[in-house]
Amino acid sequence: MFQWKKLGKVFDPTKEQNKPWLKEFAQAPCTLLFDDFVRVYFSCRPPADANGQYVSYSAYVDLDRADLTNILRVSEQPVLPLGGLGEFDEFGTYPVSVVRQKEHIIAYYAGWTRCESVPFNTAIGMATSNDNGISFNKVGHGPILSYSPEEPFVLSGPKIRRFNNTWYLFYIAGNKWVVADGKPEPVYKIRMATSKDGRRWVKVNKNLIESIVEEDEAQASPDVFFSNGQYHMFFCYRFSKGYRGKDKGYRIGYARSQDLINWERDDAKAGIDISENGWDSEMISYPHVFELDGKTYMLYLGDQVGRYGFGLAQLDGSL
Repeated sequence: MFQWKKLGKVFDPTKEQNKPWLKEFAQAPCTLLFDDFVRVYFSCRPPADANGQYVSYSAYVDLDRADLTNILRVSEQPVLPLGGLGEFDEFGTYPVSVVRQKEHIIAYYAGWTRCESVPFNTAIGMATSNDNGISFNKVGHGPILSYSPEEPFVLSGPKIRRFNNTWYLFYIAGNKWVVADGKPEPVYKIRMATSKDGRRWVKVNKNLIESIVEEDEAQASPDVFFSNGQYHMFFCYRFSKGYRGKDKGYRIGYARSQDLINWERDDAKAGIDISENGWDSEMISYPHVFELDGKTYMLYLGDQVGRYGFGLAQLDGSL
């Protein structure tokens, strides 16, 4: 069993001033390392409009590399513009995952569009940055990974990785909607696609992680890395209904693999759970694990799926 020491909440978006587009939520944190600081990308929202509808933007906060609880700066503008009329990302970009490639930084993100019978649909887009990740330019007006007969809706949560000269995109894909208290809720599972160039993708078309709490368990945020001869995945999961409270809310799970396709799930080894009280006492979700200066850290969301920010934990020992 891994042991994580919680270091507390790092960033609270509700305390930001003079950024009307950044009012609440700091969801799906993802790091990009620099010499003197760690850039953490996240997704945020302005207040809801008159009809109660939200949009979602992607932003970043820079943390002092010598003290990850010290915030150096917050992005002045969203790193990605919303899409145009009718485009797949017209109403939001969330989440985002970044990787360096030569002189560029590449971002993969989920674009949100609104629907009539269900609240939303998402597909995965791609963008590049030439200014060290301050802003990104989309590669086109449409997604690079979208719906298919095997993955009919809600492609989201991209996590980009490169292993052995191959690109791997871990993501989630919806397989059904269930109705809870008269409202549709999506059920999605963790999936994967591979690529030689990061643009043209081949889907594995397989659920990677077995469902445990129920058949309609929803899974998200598949964070994968290689250590000590095997691949590790931290992810989050929830019940399909009633998950906005403590009992059936998000928790963090763990799985390991030798080949990135066949995974052995063992949530008991995750080593991190909700706190007895405080900002993460009802749910814990969207883990992002990274190594920095010989230590291993995890960024994660607390109650209400990151409405009041993200926190940090440090691994005791090694993976």
